[in-house]
Amino acid sequence: MTIDVPTTVPVAIEPDEKHHHESYSALVWRRLKRSWTGMLGLFLVCLLIFMAVFADFLSPVDPKATGVAFAPPQAISFHDKDGNFVFPPRSYPLGDTEELDPITFQPVVGPDYDNPQVLGFFVKGAPYTLFGLIPAERHFFGAVDGSAVHFLGTDKFGRDVLSRILYGSRISLMIALVVVTIVTVVGTTVGMVSGYFGGRFDAWTQRFVELVLAFPQLPLYLALASLIPVTAPTNVFLAFVVVVMSALGWAQMSREVRGKTLALARIDYVRAAIAIGATDRRIIFQHIFPNVMSHVIVAVTLAIPQVVLLESFLGFLGFAVKPPLISWGLMLQDTATYSVIGSYPWILSPVAFVLVTVFAFNALGDGLRDAIDPY
Repeated sequence: MTIDVPTTVPVAIEPDEKHHHESYSALVWRRLKRSWTGMLGLFLVCLLIFMAVFADFLSPVDPKATGVAFAPPQAISFHDKDGNFVFPPRSYPLGDTEELDPITFQPVVGPDYDNPQVLGFFVKGAPYTLFGLIPAERHFFGAVDGSAVHFLGTDKFGRDVLSRILYGSRISLMIALVVVTIVTVVGTTVGMVSGYFGGRFDAWTQRFVELVLAFPQLPLYLALASLIPVTAPTNVFLAFVVVVMSALGWAQMSREVRGKTLALARIDYVRAAIAIGATDRRIIFQHIFPNVMSHVIVAVTLAIPQVVLLESFLGFLGFAVKPPLISWGLMLQDTATYSVIGSYPWILSPVAFVLVTVFAFNALGDGLRDAIDPY
């Protein structure tokens, strides 16, 4: 008796032509799109950069203009005092009253429904110079009649908190980007050169790196910042702070890149380049640098929020930015006492922007790490 055994016809498995010729950057982007936290971080980072670049256009009020001190945020309403629907929306300014709060002894203020401010988009307001070249006076959102409207209240001098936050994002993010750029260039170069040459040069370089890492950073920041005279120009003070942060931040990046370089310097294609007579400079920047670039990119996205937090802390202590410049840390000086926070909680608004910035860059860094890691 015979049994018929079904034969299987081999089927050729064709490669995925869609991703067959995909570049490395396209592959990383495709992996990054799968991470919703990474994409959320990328969106928030782009939003923060847009906010910093177009702060003049987005701010509803001149950040240096003064008014009522510690005025609470004005609420936006789509109804008038009779409950009828109105459009465009209205903001009700604070009315004057002789009544005092029995606890804080502050004047009791409330919305003035008899004199509403009509709000709109692309309204005329305080003049400014876009990109330092184009004179303009249009603002994204504000009162139609050009009067001051305070969506996040005012500080102790009556200056608009929201406008100052938007302008402050420029200094805070600029400090972070400049410091991280200097740290990345110096740390990456020193790490690759030290790891590639090795020997006595590597030993002495690492002893110097360990000396830099051994410094207690916060006391050193405060000590170096106190050396600048109080009468020094704000730009000089800001440049000194950037130099101090960069001088103490490159060492950690150097150690990380050196560890990567030690492993890459023994790979076959590097040995082959040495065998055919390639120069050390070409090997470092043409063969080793592209392979450590993925780690550097992730390290940069994780280092930026650290610098933002450090600048906010030093600004809170008065060692980062001096007036008339505006930064998030400098704005937090108004929150030095519990009484101010309890009576005027909207002064803590810059904290929310600091938290969003830290979350955005950390989420983007985690997403890039997962997208770049081949394992």
